[in-house]
Amino acid sequence: MTVKLLGISGSLRAVSTNRKLIREAARLFGDCDYTEADLHLPLYDGDLESAQGIPAGVQTLADQIAAADAVAISGPEYNKGVSGVLKNALDWVSRTKGNPWLNKPVAILSAAAGRAGGERTQTMLRSCMVAFRPRILQGPEILVAQSSSQFDEEGRLTNERYEKALTELMQALRSEIR
Repeated sequence: MTVKLLGISGSLRAVSTNRKLIREAARLFGDCDYTEADLHLPLYDGDLESAQGIPAGVQTLADQIAAADAVAISGPEYNKGVSGVLKNALDWVSRTKGNPWLNKPVAILSAAAGRAGGERTQTMLRSCMVAFRPRILQGPEILVAQSSSQFDEEGRLTNERYEKALTELMQALRSEIR
């Protein structure tokens, strides 16, 4: 049986350090069927939902979460919190039928320009996800500080401590799959 891993980057930029980090997480997770979520979604709007229903991209994301054996989320820290892109995705998915997050093993990572490496985004993201009742791993924490200088040309982490901790987190995520 092939394990299905879903990667979610809370940044839309194609070369964001969070996209690089989520891809590193997938590489270090090991053999799996890896899918990267697309968060190019409309802003949540109850009137839009009433008039047109759940947008196709939102339903695709909810279906990807439901189908995954595990999820890894990497988010930047914007203005001392989670990115609007990531929060919007969580809000939309909460409007779909069922709860694709229920009991899902989830690893949370962050890469940020500051010296705290996105610590506040992780705290806020954990709070936002409580209602969904996933199984969020508690560590090791992956907080990639000054992230623009932490990846090489191929998008690999250059800091051995970060790579070692990320390997440990991905092994823990794999072990959470039932």
